[in-house]
This record gives sequence, C-alpha cells and structure tokens, in this order.
Amino acid sequence: MEINRENILSVLGGILEPDLKKDIVSLNFVQDISYTNASINVTVTVSNPALHARKRMKEALDFNLKRAFGDEIAVQAEVKGASSEEQSAHRKILPDVKNIVAIASGKGGVGKSTVTANLAGGLAKMGFKVGIVDADIYGPSIPTMFDMVNERPTMIEVEGTPKITPVVAYGISILSIGFFTEADNAVVWRGPMAAKALTQMFTDAHWGKLDYLLIDLPPGTGDIHLSLVQTVPLDGAVVVSTPQEVALADARRGVNMFRMDSINVPVIGIVENMSWFTPAELPDNKYYLFGRDGAKNLAAGMEVPFLGHIPLVQSVREAGDAGRPAVFQENSISGNAFDELVRTFIENLKVLKAKTAQKTNA
Repeated sequence: MEINRENILSVLGGILEPDLKKDIVSLNFVQDISYTNASINVTVTVSNPALHARKRMKEALDFNLKRAFGDEIAVQAEVKGASSEEQSAHRKILPDVKNIVAIASGKGGVGKSTVTANLAGGLAKMGFKVGIVDADIYGPSIPTMFDMVNERPTMIEVEGTPKITPVVAYGISILSIGFFTEADNAVVWRGPMAAKALTQMFTDAHWGKLDYLLIDLPPGTGDIHLSLVQTVPLDGAVVVSTPQEVALADARRGVNMFRMDSINVPVIGIVENMSWFTPAELPDNKYYLFGRDGAKNLAAGMEVPFLGHIPLVQSVREAGDAGRPAVFQENSISGNAFDELVRTFIENLKVLKAKTAQKTNA
C-alpha cells in the first residue's frame, strides 16, 4: 500500500478508542500526520490519560501501520491524554456531568462521608446542580446524613431504556447502595459483585445535567477504587484525614494510590477533619485533641493543596444524625468552616483542570 495521508487515515480509521468504542478518526483524535517513503509519524489522543491506556494505543498504532505498510516502516507514534474539554465532549458515561470528583480516605472514621455531604450541600447552596454516589459499599452513610434511610429510587424510561432515578434531598441527587439493602443487614459481597453494583449506579442511572458529581468512596485502597477509575472519567480526588499520625500514614497511601500510573487521577487537595475541639460554651477555645496541622503539613510535604480545617464540634455530629448537613447552619462555626472549604475546593479544581489542559496541549 502506498504511503500517503489518505491511506494512513484509512488505517487509523480502523483503530478503536478503547473507552469510547469509536474509531479515532471519527472522534477527531488524530492530531497530526507526517510521513516519508520510509517513516510515518502520528500524534493522537485518548480519552483516558493513564499511562497504560496511552501505551495500549501506541502499540495499536505501531501494529496496524506496520501491518498495512510493511514491517520495515519506521513508526513514531505520540499518544496524549485528551483535554478536559475533549473528555467532556466524548464521555460515554456521564456525558452531561461537568465535574466528577472522588472523596477518599486512607482509613475509616475520619469523616469522609461528612465532608462529602457538606461539600455537596455547600455547592447546592451556591446554586450548582449536584449529585452524590455513595460508593461506600460496606458502610453507606449518606442516607442517614440526608434523612433518607427509608427512601427508594424509582425507575424512569429514557430513550426506551429503563433507568434508575436518584433520590433528591436539599436539591441534591443521591444514589447509595444503602437504598437497595436493608439497613440492619450486613452487605457481604465479593469484590466483583461490589464493583458491578457500583458501576450500575453510574451506567444504569439517569443523572441528567450536573455541575458536580461527588463520589463517596470506601476507606482504604482496593477493588472498588480500581473499578471506579476504570469506569468513570474522574476529574480529581479529595483526600480526607484527621491530624492524628495513624490517619496521616493512611492518607499518604491514599494520595500515592491516585498518583499510580495505572490510576493517574490528580489530587485536588487534602482536607483536615476534626482539627480541634471547640465546646459550645467556649466558642473561642480550641483544643487540639488529635495533634495540630498534621494534614496541613502532610499536604505541604507531598506538594498537594491544602483545602482547609474542619473543627470537631458537636453540631456537626448532631446535624449528620438529624439528616441535615451542618453546612446549612448559617453563621455557625461548622457552617462557616464548610462554606470556606467549598470555596477553596471550587478554586483548586478550576486551577487543576487548567493545568491539566495545559499539559495535554503542550
């Protein structure tokens, strides 16, 4: 076969983008083509910026071009991750969601679900369209925090396909595994079963248009986290920790998990929960029960943004138990802390996505 642009594009048109299941030519993922009688240079993008995804595409380009034009042809293939705008335009899963963020923690009991609920509430207060996926398969807390323990999602038909409709509280669309199980029953699932249940909350649900979708992950690092990044195009992750040294060690592992080549999800920042105790009768006093600035120092050491301190006050616990997140308590210690966290989160996510776009287009 003669080496020319038309024939090269014909070969590239037979290569599928693995996540989107369409060829890279029709997706406009072929950025540049140059050639001589003995060499072909191509630059393409893939929707998944992870190293393993780019490597697979590079191998596919090399194999298909040499099969068409001969093994003696020198193939130089450059593969880049798609920009955030391109990813949004081509998302197969959740195409109408602008920002998808995972909320994670290295260990349980540090307030990850509390941060998720209040971050969502704060965003909703500002007028954004927000959703939550409670992916903590073995210990779903979000139904309790929004007073929806007895709620059940309904079904709706979308373009001839039945879809799950999220439950709505305080203007926030919510799906939790807790909606599909009895509250007092233990969820005993093997990894693949849990991963499938999580996937269905994204692929089989009608989320509609959202500005933010927050995903409350299980604590630790495991199958659920890997399944998530393989299924959902995450824009970033937030790691929650207390100042205590044992929690910081796990938070460090959580940050490093997202930095792995096989995951490669940017960390928006670290939140320090239970930073100090302030009794209601002494609102100006701070007692550092678990240490001081541990998560803030961890963020500095790992060169990750620090998103803010959340104090340990009784009203946060009471609000969660009552099903009305503390961020809705105007002019309170906890409400003000969460409001500040929301503002910092929005700004840091904007900066992160801008940097990612610059790297992609460099």
